Amino acid sequence: MPDAAPPAKPGTDFIRDLIRADRASGKHGGRVHTRFPPEPNGYLHIGHAKSIHLNFGLAREFDGLCNLRFDDTNPAAEDVEYVDAIQADVRWLGFDWQDRCYYASDYFERLYGYAEHLIEHGHAYVDDLTTEEIGKYRGTLTEPGRPSPHRDRTPAQSLELFRAMRAGKFPDGACVLRAKIDMASPNMNLRDPVLYRIKRASHHRTGDAWCIYPMYDYAHPVSDAIEGITHSICTLEFEDHRPFYDWVLDHLPDLPHPQQIEFARLNLSHTLMSKRKLLELVEQKIVSGWDDPRLPTIAGLRRRGYTPEAIRAFAETIGVAKRDSTISSALLEYCLREDLNRRARRVMAVLRPLKVVIENYPEGRVEWFDAENNPEDPAAGTRKLPFSRELWIERDDFREDPPKKYFRLSPGREIRLKFAYYITCTGVIKDPKSGEVTEVRCTYDPASRGGTTTDGRKVLGTSHWVSAAHSLDAEVRLYDRLFLDEDPAARLESGTYAEVVNPASLEALTGCKVEPALAEATPEEPLQFLRQGYFCRDRVHGTGDRLVFNRAVTLRDTWAKIEKSGGGAPGGGTPRP
Repeated sequence: MPDAAPPAKPGTDFIRDLIRADRASGKHGGRVHTRFPPEPNGYLHIGHAKSIHLNFGLAREFDGLCNLRFDDTNPAAEDVEYVDAIQADVRWLGFDWQDRCYYASDYFERLYGYAEHLIEHGHAYVDDLTTEEIGKYRGTLTEPGRPSPHRDRTPAQSLELFRAMRAGKFPDGACVLRAKIDMASPNMNLRDPVLYRIKRASHHRTGDAWCIYPMYDYAHPVSDAIEGITHSICTLEFEDHRPFYDWVLDHLPDLPHPQQIEFARLNLSHTLMSKRKLLELVEQKIVSGWDDPRLPTIAGLRRRGYTPEAIRAFAETIGVAKRDSTISSALLEYCLREDLNRRARRVMAVLRPLKVVIENYPEGRVEWFDAENNPEDPAAGTRKLPFSRELWIERDDFREDPPKKYFRLSPGREIRLKFAYYITCTGVIKDPKSGEVTEVRCTYDPASRGGTTTDGRKVLGTSHWVSAAHSLDAEVRLYDRLFLDEDPAARLESGTYAEVVNPASLEALTGCKVEPALAEATPEEPLQFLRQGYFCRDRVHGTGDRLVFNRAVTLRDTWAKIEKSGGGAPGGGTPRP
């Protein structure tokens, strides 16, 4: 598990400004108590990571507390697998809720009691309309709603019916409990929203004890109040729900009143940020599971090779705002490169091997060269690289008929082998049927040991390599963006996944050759394959003697080029209309 996240840097944004003002005025007794409230109906994604970083970070910054609370009010979609995965993700990101892990289901009895209070005081009623009929009565954005024919039931009648709902005397969908607010309100969320519905589904914690369940919009403010939350931080789509949040707490006794604050959710280019759509990708087997390295789930990013430090740096960089925007995925990759460049161990791996035989190198001889583990971190030390007569180099590092400005190996050309010697190509061996080069013959300069020469000559080309006698076989998975479109969600409104999924999002290479030090690589350890990119050993398939590596990100830094050219504000945000 990674180290805990460091204390958040004091920042300036509208949420922090509001909290500072609250503390200065003594509101909430000067306390700061936030919560991260996921629904356990799927795996968390990078958008949730932003919320985790914000809620836990604010608590640390202002010497407050942050709860982890599962809003488990829809048992049909929830599972203990998701609960366990969410807890693992929050911890992996470097945050800890200590003993403050709660569930909305902890409060089911109290939620029910508060609902009875609303009924008794004429603020809620049982309605027999169907879901479709409620929708019709609700009106539109331009037309007011109509009151249900059951809206004027007496509190006694509704209370009797509500208790019958709890006792299981009605089938699913027969009736609901609704708040009695204002059917003519311009805010659709105040047109007598549903508080409870009948749902016979076994709950992952309460089993079959309940057959009625509270709606999220009702359970959420009550749960916040019960836990003493001071600042209930939500994403922008809940702004129109805030009047109902306040209405619920204004009509219940003896409960503190948290302040709901909304900020812009994370929209990332070339990515889907809907758990429902991510679930469809999993169920339709477009991806291998919730932890597929092509998904923006925290589990997928972790398996791909992202670090919690890089994700936290990304969240810190984009900050919080009141206006929706789309962040370039290149910025997320930039944050990862910046982090991995500092911490990744450098190793050599040949992904598409071509054999090189050094004809004047003694057969059976083995030399060992010192190689830096990370030039950015001298404390990382060095490792020993074996060198022998037969080597593997990248097939792209040789051209029999090279174009202009090609400085790698070709007939008659001399190049440098990283850490080792200068070699010169003297000939090739080809497959007699295909004509493909299967082996390159070379000579080496014994005086160039370590990559330098006594006469001071230099070459323009340098290749990485692996000793054939000491290399290990590996599978290397080259991941790219899952979607071709910058906004795949918009395309999916009229298209199919087949039309937006990148067919080259995964290229699995077998028969790759890696240096022997990689036998000891641990899952998720940051690695830089020289000249190839940043990788990590797969924690699902790369265990035991099997070597499977995932590419986290290429060495090419798209974001740095965008930033250098002046392309957009920090974060790459493109405001939505």
